[in-house]
Amino acid sequence: MTYKRPDRIPGPLKYQGRAVSVHERMPIDKALRKLKKKLQNFNLMNELRDREYYIKPTQRRKMAKAAARKRTLKYVESQKLPKKLDY
Repeated sequence: MTYKRPDRIPGPLKYQGRAVSVHERMPIDKALRKLKKKLQNFNLMNELRDREYYIKPTQRRKMAKAAARKRTLKYVESQKLPKKLDY
């Protein structure tokens, strides 16, 4: 009896969802649009961008804190009342 690891997916099922079937009369533009949409749904492009170069864990935390601070300031600014106009 052989043990199969659950994370190993056989052949055609391995690429299911990341491939676009192109029919004979289908325009290439439409196929590219469908592929880009699928890659966007899998968040693959963001992952590739993140892995383009190594960022140290401390730098990653620093960037996350800065982004959180920016989000908070943006929220606070949006909640402020407009300045009173003097006539």
